Amino acid sequence: MMWCLQLLLPLLMIINDASSQWNVWVPRDISAMTNSCVVIPCTFMYPSGIRPYRGVHGIWYFGQPYPQLFPPVVFKTRTDVVHESYKGRTKLLGDLHQRNCTLLINNIASEHSGRYYFRADLGGANMYTFPDYAELKVLDQPNIDVPEEIVSDESLELTCYAPDNCPDMTPEIQWMYTDYLPDPEFSSDYLEESNTAVLSSTLTFTPRPMHNGQLLGCRVYYPNTTQVYERLISLDIKYAPRSVWVNVSSEVMEGSSVMLHCEVDSNPYSKISWMFGDQELLWDTASNVSLSLDDLTPAQEGIYTCVGDNGYGTMNTSLYLAVKYPPREPMVNESLTVQEGASIALHCSTLGSPAPTLTWLKDGELVGTITADELSVLEIIEITPHGDGQYRCLAENEHGRASSSLNITVEYAPVLLEESKCTVVREGVQCVCMATGNPEPIIEFYLPDQNITINETDGRYNFYTHTDGHTSTGMIKLREKGDRVDNGGPAVNVHCSISNMYGRESIHLELQQEKKYMMAVIVGTIGGVAVIAFIIAAVRYVGHNNKKENGNGNPIQDVVLENPALYYSAVKKDKQNLRKKVLKTELLGSKFNSILEETTGEDGDYPPVGSMAGLERQELNYAALEFIGARPREGASGRGDDGSNYTEIKAK
Repeated sequence: MMWCLQLLLPLLMIINDASSQWNVWVPRDISAMTNSCVVIPCTFMYPSGIRPYRGVHGIWYFGQPYPQLFPPVVFKTRTDVVHESYKGRTKLLGDLHQRNCTLLINNIASEHSGRYYFRADLGGANMYTFPDYAELKVLDQPNIDVPEEIVSDESLELTCYAPDNCPDMTPEIQWMYTDYLPDPEFSSDYLEESNTAVLSSTLTFTPRPMHNGQLLGCRVYYPNTTQVYERLISLDIKYAPRSVWVNVSSEVMEGSSVMLHCEVDSNPYSKISWMFGDQELLWDTASNVSLSLDDLTPAQEGIYTCVGDNGYGTMNTSLYLAVKYPPREPMVNESLTVQEGASIALHCSTLGSPAPTLTWLKDGELVGTITADELSVLEIIEITPHGDGQYRCLAENEHGRASSSLNITVEYAPVLLEESKCTVVREGVQCVCMATGNPEPIIEFYLPDQNITINETDGRYNFYTHTDGHTSTGMIKLREKGDRVDNGGPAVNVHCSISNMYGRESIHLELQQEKKYMMAVIVGTIGGVAVIAFIIAAVRYVGHNNKKENGNGNPIQDVVLENPALYYSAVKKDKQNLRKKVLKTELLGSKFNSILEETTGEDGDYPPVGSMAGLERQELNYAALEFIGARPREGASGRGDDGSNYTEIKAK
């Protein structure tokens, strides 16, 4: 049995080898840290019909598989001739006779990164370079697996890798700068695949917008060595706009300029839009955008909104821009004509910023209340004639003032004024009727005793009318004083009729005599009587004296003037005294007339009180007698019956 097995074993190997071809297995990718080592696992196959000649040899090439291109030799079993960069660094760990071509490279550097090819040399023409290769990556820092997109508030896993392909050195991994992370979690794993090994460490946490741009690090080190490898990454955390900053709400004057700024905190940058209502004024994709507004008008006052949108979310912030300006000209009612007793409402509206105060003024005087609004209503209940006039609405704020006016005309029935009366004047009686109303009253006088209506001038009555605004004045003078009544005054019966479209009224005018006028009449009468009495007495006195002088026979012939000059002087003196008294009385009468004219306002047509008017002024004629050589006769001189001295004068 054993003999049969010994015969069958070579036969089985021959059968198996007959099916074999040139083939190699190496890891496609393998990595190592700089200054460490790496083992490249390798097994190969060759056709079973080939018998190695003088053993099995092998060559490792770098970069290319074709010897004719003279690629760098990494390792060669036949000789020690290798490329200078690999001298003393490479070693074949596998047994080529066992078809194991595993290679060790020590103290590798970054220039050793590349493709490695194996060539089998079985002697003679049986040499074959395998096209498959192992690509070595020499790392100077560990790899960190970072997702393409890190989104705020979503769980994140970061993995750090360290190759473990050096038999003499085992790496360890440590995360750096994780103190600021919220609740970080760490986990480790060991991956071995295709005879290559990788150590990994995973960091798990939930990032926030505040973590954007912060650093995280992975450190790989080999215990008992000084070899440490680190890698830092900056977190690029995507998040929706979390803040939108704009200017604070502001106040600007009409016609000025303003700049509105907007900054949006988001990652990536947002599309920033400035909106005024539904209108988009400006947009740009950036971290901030500024909107310039020039020559502002009140129409541009309002809410301005800055909107940020980056695809991960939207946020906006608004501000209010107030445009200040003085009040515009107020809008008021049209001028009104109303009837007394009506109720009206006057409206005043305007625009201004800040809101103006509205004040109603009537003929310059304050009426109603002051309103701090853009609309004021002045209500007038049951308006009276005093409500007639100009109404002005004044709008004021800190930037200026403006006003508008309207007129209110109040129409009302006639009203008699207290100045209406009849008074005694020189010509007779004067009656005045005054009334106010709108439209202006029509004034007529009615004399019921004669059944006469006076509204124009005729031969007997002097009718006069005058209108001043809403006041009408009518006046008549009754030239005939009428019948006497018990008190001696004139009898007056005059009615005044006032009328317009709203009413008619007839009033009896009372006769009124002013005290000053009555006093003048009384004083004038007494003075006149006194003057007349004085004149009569003076005339009688002169006549009596003349009678005495001519009382005895033919006095002219019997007169003997003892002293003619004395007689002449006495007569002349008496006449002069009489004249002075009469003149004095006339002067008193003229003086009284002047006072009466000033107090009564009459034009001076009244006759002077106490004057000699109506009486004939009799001139006192006298003659001067001159006697030459006259001698008084003895016994001719004496006293008269009344005791007066006299002298007889006789003509020769």
